[in-house]
Amino acid sequence: MIGNIDNLLNFTNDIYQKKELKPVFVQIADIAQHLWEHGWAERNAGNFSINITSLFHIKELERFSAYPFFPLQKRYPDLARTLFLVSGTGTRMRDMARNPVENICFVYISDSGSAFHIIDGNQEGVSIRPTSELATHLAIQQQLLQKKSPEKVILHAHVTELIALTHLAPFTTELAVNSLLWGMHPESLLFLPDGVGFIPYTLAGTETIAGATLKGFEKHKVVLWEKHGCIALGKTVSEAFDYLDIIAKSAKIYFQCKSTGMEPQGLTGEQLQEIRNSEIVK
Repeated sequence: MIGNIDNLLNFTNDIYQKKELKPVFVQIADIAQHLWEHGWAERNAGNFSINITSLFHIKELERFSAYPFFPLQKRYPDLARTLFLVSGTGTRMRDMARNPVENICFVYISDSGSAFHIIDGNQEGVSIRPTSELATHLAIQQQLLQKKSPEKVILHAHVTELIALTHLAPFTTELAVNSLLWGMHPESLLFLPDGVGFIPYTLAGTETIAGATLKGFEKHKVVLWEKHGCIALGKTVSEAFDYLDIIAKSAKIYFQCKSTGMEPQGLTGEQLQEIRNSEIVK
């Protein structure tokens, strides 16, 4: 435990100056800028969480328990004593791009996994709360740990092209969506050979959509929420963004072909199988 408030503030400053975090902040700012420029993060849309536990020593992690804590509605035992960088609720990606430090908070899960501690740069108390979709992030992060997955990042965005696609009746099933995405652009099959998960429209922020998203991530690295947006996993923020960027390109190609008044031909079954059998995929 930290002995007094001065030590607490000094430790907070040390956290933000930690050299291992600097490249993470740079990447967050870069991807936040891309999300804004792509139009995938209107107003305060979009959020992320990054498991950064490995960047801290055990003794450092123990000190986080001195910060303000808040109960969780659900217990996450496998996340006990883990540390995350989380986008702040109400924050804008365009502001995140200019100054990520002022728009994120550190979230440390308690020993029991039933509460979380918040660490931010405000010396007068907690100024930034984590994204309102924290529960969904924690459920997915716990699943990643349970599976011993290399992915540490969860990125949610309102990808325009993919939202538009799911407004079309023919593309409201997982099979139909993946057939189109693979067929429009070889990179979709190369980098996402397992395709994407698809969740029929469900109110965001509910246990229902959280459970469906968890199930989707059992087989996929990207899950689409019908008429809402999508969530991607990645080892880094850049990798998670890349997956969204690739499939958005596929949807964009489809819409551009349709805008000519003609039906896109798409890759044939034989061409798709050739890609699957190629050494690039293996």
